[in-house]
Amino acid sequence: MADWEIKKTLGQCCGTERPFEVGEEYFAALVETETGLERRDYSAAYWAEQRPQVYCFWKTRMPSAEQKKKLFVDDEMLMTFFERLADEVDPEKIKFRFVLMLILMRKRKLKYDAMKIDDGLETWTMRVTGENRSVEVVNPHLTEDQIEQLSSQMGQILQVDF
Repeated sequence: MADWEIKKTLGQCCGTERPFEVGEEYFAALVETETGLERRDYSAAYWAEQRPQVYCFWKTRMPSAEQKKKLFVDDEMLMTFFERLADEVDPEKIKFRFVLMLILMRKRKLKYDAMKIDDGLETWTMRVTGENRSVEVVNPHLTEDQIEQLSSQMGQILQVDF
């Protein structure tokens, strides 16, 4: 299983290296690199001028050092990220999506409905809570250690404690 280089916010714009001021709005993004997904932060000005190509992003503010950390992502953002990974064929992204599905199940956003096996590929059908639709998720048969490692990496990327 590949390890991704996951960094917490450095408190500065990735494009200009200018430090963010306390309270300044900036964009946190997941960028696809040769080694996987990497978190990068961009100032609002750089974002408006350069509009870097990213996999997904969210807007946030630079907290003060003594301010308690807030949840930077909500359930809707997690669901959007989950759905963006639906057509991925890269094994690491399939694993990432599966762990994200487990988190969304814990948050009661997805409910297990059924399982099927076609040509040795196990697929779970999940109902989206509050909606009249289902999604399919490939089960990559992760070990508990792999699930824990991916959950930790997701938490680092999104600055959330799963």
